[in-house]
Amino acid sequence: MDFKKLTLIAVLAVSQVAAAVPVFAQADTTTTNVTATSTESTPPPGVVVDPPGTTPLPSATPVPGTTTGPTVAPTTVPTTLPTTVPTPVLTPTPVIPPMVTTGGTQLILMMNSNKMYMNGTEYIANQPMTVKNGVSNVSIRAMVERVGLKYMYDFKTKETIITSGSNILRFKTNSKIYTVNGKAVTMKGPAYQFNNTFMVPLTSITAALGIPYTVDNVKKRVILTLSTKPVASFTVQPTEIFAGQTTVNYMTKSSSPSGAAIVNERWEGRQDVFEQPGSYVVSYYVMDANGQWSAPYYQTITVLKPNEAPVANFVTDKETYKIGELVNITNLSTDDGTAPLTTEWNGNALAYFYPGPVTIYLTVTDKQGLNSTIQKNITITDEVLYNQDDFNKLFMPVGATYSMDGSKIPTWSKVQYTAGSEATTLIRSNSPETVYSDGIVYRETAFGDTRFMVHHKNMTGKNVKMYVIATNTGLWPTTLTLKNSGFGGPLDIPTATGKKSVENYYQSLLFNRPFNNIILKPGESIPILTEISNVTMKPGQVVSLLSDVFSDYALQYDIVMIDANKNVLQSLPFLNFLDRDGVHNRGTYPNATRLIDVQDVLGLTPSRLLLGDKTDDPNLIGMDALTGTEASNSGNFGVIYKIKLNHVAPNTLITFNPRGGKYQGPMLVNGQIVQAPITGTIEAPNQSSVVHRTGEFEQTVEIVFSAASGSNLPVNLLFMPLPPKK
Repeated sequence: MDFKKLTLIAVLAVSQVAAAVPVFAQADTTTTNVTATSTESTPPPGVVVDPPGTTPLPSATPVPGTTTGPTVAPTTVPTTLPTTVPTPVLTPTPVIPPMVTTGGTQLILMMNSNKMYMNGTEYIANQPMTVKNGVSNVSIRAMVERVGLKYMYDFKTKETIITSGSNILRFKTNSKIYTVNGKAVTMKGPAYQFNNTFMVPLTSITAALGIPYTVDNVKKRVILTLSTKPVASFTVQPTEIFAGQTTVNYMTKSSSPSGAAIVNERWEGRQDVFEQPGSYVVSYYVMDANGQWSAPYYQTITVLKPNEAPVANFVTDKETYKIGELVNITNLSTDDGTAPLTTEWNGNALAYFYPGPVTIYLTVTDKQGLNSTIQKNITITDEVLYNQDDFNKLFMPVGATYSMDGSKIPTWSKVQYTAGSEATTLIRSNSPETVYSDGIVYRETAFGDTRFMVHHKNMTGKNVKMYVIATNTGLWPTTLTLKNSGFGGPLDIPTATGKKSVENYYQSLLFNRPFNNIILKPGESIPILTEISNVTMKPGQVVSLLSDVFSDYALQYDIVMIDANKNVLQSLPFLNFLDRDGVHNRGTYPNATRLIDVQDVLGLTPSRLLLGDKTDDPNLIGMDALTGTEASNSGNFGVIYKIKLNHVAPNTLITFNPRGGKYQGPMLVNGQIVQAPITGTIEAPNQSSVVHRTGEFEQTVEIVFSAASGSNLPVNLLFMPLPPKK
């Protein structure tokens, strides 16, 4: 058939359908623009395939009970394809490759009737095709029985599931959203139940399964053409293919609407290694056990020019340095790609503290694994500019860690300050830290400003989720405001999750996003702080949460770990309270925002500000709501410290020095997030991480600090004068 004529017929057919019955004018589906894959797209010149999409109703229409429509000419299967063609303009890919009209079976649905006809045989649906709110709906069971699909109901997820070959459609009652192979699609109207019959918009079925239809407005019927031909598709890996270098992996997918086995396949234009750059059209066909060949599935593969190795290069600002002199290194490496290079240094340092020649190596590696290495020599003289301790104080970057003699720190004078607090209720859920079964790890009732600090490890042996459930047990609607929040995990490294939760909490402070309000009706329960419940924890993984909320009336809060497949609200009344462990902490604590105001001048002599030590910085005292016993917040985890240093002397160094063990976590310094440290952890007591340096004038420094879960307390903030620069 002439291709231009075929296109004109298809356009007229769509126009005819739109004019005849508006409710079928648009398919109930969404499409996504793609650049690599095109299913049933416009073929290269000279390739003839079946007409795509909606077909027009023939003038000589068969009446119900007689023969089906006119015979459509069989598909001409191409025997050859060009190896390279210009990159075509691709049409959007449908959710599922459409069925082909040739050789199909006709299913006729009578409008506002429960009668259906297939190849002249009458069938009675359990409900008639019905228009509701301008959308035509059909019984899903009647449809799948006639189309020959599999139908089931999943009681666990409360979904109606249709299976067509390898394609899976999932519908929910009263929802306009259904999924096709996990991808959400919006229908023109919701699925619903009527007289124990599950009804769905007809065009959701036709669009999702690619079933062409025509509308006969005169005889009040819709004619669906059901293909019996198999469907083929494939994907390729990797996403970037380089000429002469990349071995292409082809992952195929095929199915038959009738369930027949796929017994043969054929490729056109396939190459395992493409030797020249350009665009290549590859087509794939499959044949089923009935001897029917699928329409070709086309994909245009873009082959890039051969990848070249990056070129490593760097320069130093000098060739000869004194002992303790800063060495400035500039990386000048280049690559033909856009992805950042991986760099590996060997022998480099900010300064050297021994005389003699030094060789510095740099290796850079691109995303494809090609690399190059360069080395350069510098000379260190025996003249001393700075000793190592003075150099570290002057030049170690903020967030970097350096070694020191931690035994001398307890002899430093303590910073004197005025302490205060803000009325924030802290709900700390950290015991049992390691959870071995489903249950409620903590429950408390609170109102006003409330902070949650949650840190738990999954050792149940299965996938679980953690929830924070808010329940209005009162008599009045309650407004809950979700304020600043930070979440970390799930990971198998406790210190990393604690660090991430505090960092994200600081980010929410800095971004100053609008708060969200939720109104809970009396008796209503909802999951809140859903960043923690939106992820699944695998066995051995840890999550951490640091979040602030506000409620105008009291709410009950339940912190729950439960099987990832269970409905938490349905399960909540039947869950047990879990016992605390003997090491970690849970409880409810008042006044959980601690204010520290320092008026003395800092930095003239070495001094320290000690946090989380129980004595100088007392633990918050509260109660374990599940046992009714007094609780002491060891380490004051979950407490927000707002520290104001009103007078920090010129040329002062501030560092962070842990005393109780390894530490990893950030703080806010004058509105900037400072990691302590940037990488790895700080070891107690002989390491320190640079926090801040003042310049030539006195400064006011404001620090916001909260101990990161998984790390150890107490910690010191150290203040010391910088050595003079030379």
